Amino acid sequence: MSGYVGDVIPFSYDGRIWLFYLLDERSDAPAGMPWALVSTTDFVEYTDHGVVLPGGDRDAEDFDCYTGSVVADGSRLHLFYTGHNPRRDGVQLVCHAVSDGDPTRWTKLPDLTFGAPDGYVPQDWRDPFVYRVAPDQPWQMVLAARYADRPDRRSGVVARLTSTDLERWTLAEPLWEPHRYITQECPDVFQWGDWWYLVYSEFSDAFQTRYRISRDPDGPWLAPARDTVDGRAFYAAKSVEHNGRRFFIGWIPTKQDDAWQWAGDLAVLEAHQSADGSLAFTLPEELRAVYSDVQHVSLKPVDGAATEPGQGATDRYAAWMGDPIPADCLVELIVDVAPGTQSLGLLLHASPDGEQATILRLEPQQNRVVLDTWPRARTGPAQWQVSGDVPHAVELERPCPLPPGRHTIQVLLRGTTGQAIVDDQVALSFRRYDQGRRHLGFFVADGHADVRSLTVARR
Repeated sequence: MSGYVGDVIPFSYDGRIWLFYLLDERSDAPAGMPWALVSTTDFVEYTDHGVVLPGGDRDAEDFDCYTGSVVADGSRLHLFYTGHNPRRDGVQLVCHAVSDGDPTRWTKLPDLTFGAPDGYVPQDWRDPFVYRVAPDQPWQMVLAARYADRPDRRSGVVARLTSTDLERWTLAEPLWEPHRYITQECPDVFQWGDWWYLVYSEFSDAFQTRYRISRDPDGPWLAPARDTVDGRAFYAAKSVEHNGRRFFIGWIPTKQDDAWQWAGDLAVLEAHQSADGSLAFTLPEELRAVYSDVQHVSLKPVDGAATEPGQGATDRYAAWMGDPIPADCLVELIVDVAPGTQSLGLLLHASPDGEQATILRLEPQQNRVVLDTWPRARTGPAQWQVSGDVPHAVELERPCPLPPGRHTIQVLLRGTTGQAIVDDQVALSFRRYDQGRRHLGFFVADGHADVRSLTVARR
């Protein structure tokens, strides 16, 4: 297919992971938005099934087919999606399609379409997610919704309905009323061991996918210490369980100038669960294993730095540079960080002297990882008119535990996208179009960091 990946609707079925997604063709023609489909078993090789749920005609209630979910009930599959037509005052509706077991073939059931009940905003009644608490319990549907009589930024609610037959739905008590968002997009509910999870994406405080945890499927929904899946560049992530593992699939948005756009490139993270219910995120092993041609990077000091990292003064900035690396590769840094070190990290897409780069910076004293670039944007021609008041891409920072000692950083670079993973716990995705000379380097500021290994792996 030609186009960009919007919200992904993952579904594990018949030994494969089926990744339905909103296909953004960015065409000048006034076409509605369809669902397209790819399937995989390993997130490495994909089968493209093309468009499987086309948008309706110009005046149809489902001119745009927006986000939803897919469930199996015996041998029959049910697909729930959001119907939208800008010519109908932007009203959003829950729509239904069925399949006899083939995820590539669907029949729409327009007679089962329904909209928001009284008290809810009809323009925000979307992203139906259907699940069961137990096989003998009624089906539940949660939606991204808004109360009609609340202040805008506090009107968001995860609405809920129940059904015994997946056709007739009864309004129930909301699953969650946080009183803090415009709405919570793409809700996703699942059980993992003794914990229940509510995943959602929000655009009120930040464009991020967040999650909440509970011991009970009805809540209360508690925020873990690090409640985000990734940063700004991994949006609308929904999860799927497959062969006992839990994967989160989102998209890395494209950019126009400095503005993030809707839709982009599909991206995947694997979640790992801690005893306290919190989640850690890393790259699936199958994806990392593809990059099997591993080469060690030889670093050379620049600008008077010591011969090797871990030597020399502790009160300055020092950098070491290697050769250019491919646009498609896996970088791995293993580093020992001394107590009191202010910052360290990788220089990606760098000039030979490291002056211009995409900077993945670890800040141990702040316990965070950030994405920075140099040169930064300028506000005028004078020397001082540089965006020094913006210390990094503020939408690309993650809380990250960085105690003294050994840390492992992996960065998957694919074209203009990147996914950084720190200690198999914290993910930070990004996109960079201006890739310069693509040299790879390492730096440290106000402290010591000893590079144990720096490698680049190719396919």
